[in-house]
Amino acid sequence: MKINVVLVEPEIPQNTGNIARTCAATDSKLHLVHPLGFDISEKQVKRAGLDYWDKVDIEEHASLPAFLEKYPPSENNMYFLTTKGQKSYTEVDFSKFENVFILFGKETKGLPEELLLDNLETAIRIPMKKDLRSLNLSNSVAIVVYELLRQANFNELEETSIYLNEKYDL
Repeated sequence: MKINVVLVEPEIPQNTGNIARTCAATDSKLHLVHPLGFDISEKQVKRAGLDYWDKVDIEEHASLPAFLEKYPPSENNMYFLTTKGQKSYTEVDFSKFENVFILFGKETKGLPEELLLDNLETAIRIPMKKDLRSLNLSNSVAIVVYELLRQANFNELEETSIYLNEKYDL
């Protein structure tokens, strides 16, 4: 399964750097939908992503309409993360997909309401206490990406135990 993480107008450089690092570690493609709340070359973004930037497949899009024109939801397996989703991300069988897009909105507002209303069937949420607004964006991405990977038997990612066994001749 190829995972496409889509950040729509991210605002906090450290979150984007952390998400880039997650994408590098999981071989997921990162889509950045402009406008960004920072310059992609900013020190905080680079620091959060450490030395993984050259290992991330990044595609930038001028706007949300430009992204949706290139990747129409009706033609792609696209899921929209929102605290307003009726289904939990764990209720979706992602294992049947060869390619999947998971969209996350900006930290302060989430995804546009019109986009969510147009895609109610694929609007999903991460369960949490009702009186809280949301989880941190980079944590949310990691939670959902690793669920997709779990359903795909981790896409044959190397397991730490294999590494330790080889390194220490266990």
